[in-house]
Amino acid sequence: MVVIDEEENWIARSREGDHEAFGALVRRYQRMIHALTFRMTGSSSDAEDLAQETFFTAFQELGGFKGDARFSSWLYRIATNRCLYWLKRSERRVRAHESWAKEIANDDAPEDGGEAISKQVQSALMKLNAKQRAAVVLTTFDNMSHAEAAAVLGCSETTVSWRVFAARRKLKHWLEPVVKGGRDD
Repeated sequence: MVVIDEEENWIARSREGDHEAFGALVRRYQRMIHALTFRMTGSSSDAEDLAQETFFTAFQELGGFKGDARFSSWLYRIATNRCLYWLKRSERRVRAHESWAKEIANDDAPEDGGEAISKQVQSALMKLNAKQRAAVVLTTFDNMSHAEAAAVLGCSETTVSWRVFAARRKLKHWLEPVVKGGRDD
């Protein structure tokens, strides 16, 4: 396949220090990694920082990429690990939540229904523990199979399934008022 050959070429050239080749890899996966980091943190600025850290780490660790998994899966694993580490630093996480809550409270501009629902879904995601959130983000938002998510998270498929099950149960409970509020009963 031409795309894989092109990607393998970029990887090989990047290993030799070709920054332009690595730039091509970054451009290919930038949106994917930023979406993951945003869903994990709920903060645009932190998501940008974590995405940048992901690519910096990937460039430094490129020699360790063996090619037995897809390059995108390898990047997901780096990004997920960076996010999980970030989430452990709870003081920073608390400040982000407080800042976001103040923004919502001070926002006088009317929101359209879709934007309000999106914020409520993001808020509910942020209530999940980090491991459940990672499982939901990877399987639901990034359309990974449970096997792919397990490889990224470094756990079994069964563990991913249980995390997704528990997370969906919580989300359903937390978002029930949103769902009921949107119905024309």
